Amino acid sequence: MLLGTIVYAVINSVILALTAIGFNLTFGISGVANFAYGAFYILAAFATWILMNSLGLPYLLSAVLSILFSAFLGAVMYRVVLLRVRGQVLSEVIATFGIGLAILELFRYLGFVGIEYSLPVFIDESFLIGGVYVDMQRILIVLCSVALIILLWVFIHHTSMGLAFRGIAQDERTALTFGMDADWIATLSVSLGAGLAAIAATIIVPLGTISVGQGYDVLLNALAVSIIGGLGSTGGVIVASFLVGFAQRFTDSYIGSHWTLIVSLVAILLVLVIKPSGLYGKQKELEERI
Repeated sequence: MLLGTIVYAVINSVILALTAIGFNLTFGISGVANFAYGAFYILAAFATWILMNSLGLPYLLSAVLSILFSAFLGAVMYRVVLLRVRGQVLSEVIATFGIGLAILELFRYLGFVGIEYSLPVFIDESFLIGGVYVDMQRILIVLCSVALIILLWVFIHHTSMGLAFRGIAQDERTALTFGMDADWIATLSVSLGAGLAAIAATIIVPLGTISVGQGYDVLLNALAVSIIGGLGSTGGVIVASFLVGFAQRFTDSYIGSHWTLIVSLVAILLVLVIKPSGLYGKQKELEERI
């Protein structure tokens, strides 16, 4: 029982990290808190399902097209809406949350509810790990998440675009003097964040069914992990993912599944009270801002 809980807690932690990495990256580069993040996640899942079942496209091609479509919509959202309220934090939050709400409720209005909306697993097999059966889809999630984080690190640290991202994130004014276009960098960061949400959806959603309510859960988990780890800190997100992931799994196993959401909310409140910048955050503490 304990070993099984630990194994699935590790998997749950990796899923949380994969879910939150796009939200955190967008905020770290552009300073935009994309509250439409959960909606992009669900949009990619439903788009993949539609391409597979309505057009008969293969799963992999449908997933790739859905990821590209989500990334494109992320860029459009920034250029059409966020560019006009750039720097007004409250307006950015309201705008992105409103867009996300509209996307999610549109799917509900169109009747996309029910257990028939699901994506197939890549490989329908299970393996015995330390006496615990783990399906291949979860193993693939772990492998893909590790590979994705490594690729993102290489991209950010060893490509010209990645270095531009880091330059804008560290000191926007200085970066502007070197000819970097902050608005286009922000556009690309929002687009990349939406694309990462879509990647997470196409890998994670096969574990269950697609539902509109998942969009709100994804946003809440991404917020919890990012706030606890420190907004903009990739290392913080990974550490926070394991803290929240283990807390959720042990709560689910030994207390009750209906308490898992409360664990995330309580963790956010504790961090905001004790260390507002998060575990590894570089934002100013509350007393410094005052």
